[in-house]
Amino acid sequence: MKNLFLAATVLVLAACAKTPDVDYDKTVDFTNYKTFAWLPEATLAGTGNYQISELTEKRVQDAVTEKLQQQGMTLVPAAEADVLINYHASVDTKMDVETFNTGYGAHWNNWGMGYNTQTTTREYEVGTLVLDVVDQNTNQLVWRGAREGRLLKNQSPEARNERINEVVTTILSGFPPETVK
Repeated sequence: MKNLFLAATVLVLAACAKTPDVDYDKTVDFTNYKTFAWLPEATLAGTGNYQISELTEKRVQDAVTEKLQQQGMTLVPAAEADVLINYHASVDTKMDVETFNTGYGAHWNNWGMGYNTQTTTREYEVGTLVLDVVDQNTNQLVWRGAREGRLLKNQSPEARNERINEVVTTILSGFPPETVK
């Protein structure tokens, strides 16, 4: 029973990791949005992390454009768009700390108990991609989606494309939001 509970907990946590963080203005009628354009200042560069480059920016823009077009929206010049798309990314360094305690008992006629504690630490980078949808007429943010994930080094360009497409698809799975009337 304990193992079943542990397995269920792991599955729930894994599902949560794939769920994007989405927020939006509930007063907005998203069915009115048919066209989009990129905010002219939209950029990921300048974060100081080698994994966020002009190549990454192009991959993000291509993935978002493709996904929005699959959802029926049309890419148009900024002056004609219903909404403007903005994006940004951050990279944080996190640390994983694991401590293992091992014990051994007395043997023969010796009394007492000995313990050995071993602590290991690993540093890793976590990236967060945020996509914003801004209403062109009001210049107000109406929708935001984000996803965080561990950054992997030494990936091929194909693997980077695949990972970015997966992240963008996950984030945009909440756009447009389902409105309850």
